[in-house]
Amino acid sequence: MPKTPSLPAVGIVPKLSISAKLPKKAEAVLIPVFKGDNGPEIAGTGIFSDKTQVAVLEALSAVGATGAAQEVTKLAGIPGTDVPVVVAVGLGSSDDFDAETLRRSAGVASRALKGFGKVASTLGTFGLSDAVLGSALGAYTFRGQKTAELEAAQAPVDEIVFISDKKKDFSAATILVDSVVLARNLVNTASSHLYPESYAAYAAALAEDYGVTAEILDDKDLAKGKFGGLMAVGGGSARKPRLLRLTYTAKKSAPSVALVGKGITFDTGGISIKPSANMDDMISDMGGSAATIASVFAAARLGLKVNVTATVPMAENMPDGESYRPGDVITHYGGKTSEIINTDAEGRLVLADAIVRACEDKPDYLIEMATLTGAQLVALGGRTTGVMGSDEFRDRVAEIGRSVGEPAWAMPFPEEVSDEMKSDVADLRNTGKSRFGGMMQAGYYLSQFVAEDVQWVHMDIAGPAYNSGSPYGYITKRGTGAPVRTVVAVLEDIAAK
Repeated sequence: MPKTPSLPAVGIVPKLSISAKLPKKAEAVLIPVFKGDNGPEIAGTGIFSDKTQVAVLEALSAVGATGAAQEVTKLAGIPGTDVPVVVAVGLGSSDDFDAETLRRSAGVASRALKGFGKVASTLGTFGLSDAVLGSALGAYTFRGQKTAELEAAQAPVDEIVFISDKKKDFSAATILVDSVVLARNLVNTASSHLYPESYAAYAAALAEDYGVTAEILDDKDLAKGKFGGLMAVGGGSARKPRLLRLTYTAKKSAPSVALVGKGITFDTGGISIKPSANMDDMISDMGGSAATIASVFAAARLGLKVNVTATVPMAENMPDGESYRPGDVITHYGGKTSEIINTDAEGRLVLADAIVRACEDKPDYLIEMATLTGAQLVALGGRTTGVMGSDEFRDRVAEIGRSVGEPAWAMPFPEEVSDEMKSDVADLRNTGKSRFGGMMQAGYYLSQFVAEDVQWVHMDIAGPAYNSGSPYGYITKRGTGAPVRTVVAVLEDIAAK
């Protein structure tokens, strides 16, 4: 292990800055355009004179621009603009405009700026924070460990200067950008470089920079502490499990929130091995832990008036002579037992240990997030998080998720789900007896490890945390950073109560 842990590669993100006026040497300026009944309508930003604005509008009409949401039109050589290129960004009808429209359009626009150096943006006129988020996250480019240099014309935009005087809003937005980018970088890092030991060490090093305290339990500590779920799942790998604890303290009287995130740095399925097709995507099975770590750092950097402790179980699920097997009975931290039906239902086993440990701190709230079940994708698709847990808190978290542009939907625990998880030889089975309602079965299983007086939610992000398709809006390929923005918004909401 290097003394100063680092990732082998990180995503490229534009430099972000703020200015009260159009900066010198800007190669382009982004302007918002609405879709009117008779063609595009330039939104008033004050950046151009009336005469120049008319010239821009005429040029847009001449090339057939409509102002439709996410439409990007580049115009060169418009007199009076003081920049070589004007980039019109469609926001759709003004009647339908909302923050998510701005974020998505800003994201698409920033990807259309490949090869540009410094670009000014007036999109913040309609919401600076959302313009910053959409622009930066949409431009995020992860090249991993490619050795060939990127051609200049294909390089992401180098710098975006937002025309605004709202420095406080800008600062908060850039912290949120950094947090989502951190989660994306962690998810995108190959398991050859990100495994329990290196992962925990890297997060602990970052914690020191942000004034967050860190504690790492290694495999000897876990065995001594009887963390049976972590030891079972991680036992088959040469790279042994870890439990990471990160604590941000605002003040003693502040509400307390426990965050728990699944950190399976690679998942073969264990003895119940997965098919080989697309198994490479299993580097993303630690998406919940990435979001957890990024969220506690965001809370610290934003100075939120809430105490946050993250408990992050990290393991590789590998087949080996020391692997746990179907039919085994394991004893979790805290004493509950699980009958192992399927070793590919491993995430809930490590989370169970972590949830019990987190509840020992007697938090007011517990938010747990995990790339847990393929059933989440079947039920809700690739972009919508399934939220389960305490009824009131569950609904609150799902609503906040939707409000920040991370789709989420509250899901129940039907009465029959409990019967599915009953075992003849242990307190619980780790999978249900039927294939129906798998997402809710997993959520119910986790509920059995939550202390009775804690308001809690389980967020199944199997689809939302990783985009294996094409970029859309401000979501790029591979790691998305979900649900960092939801969790931070929930923490802000708790702190404001």
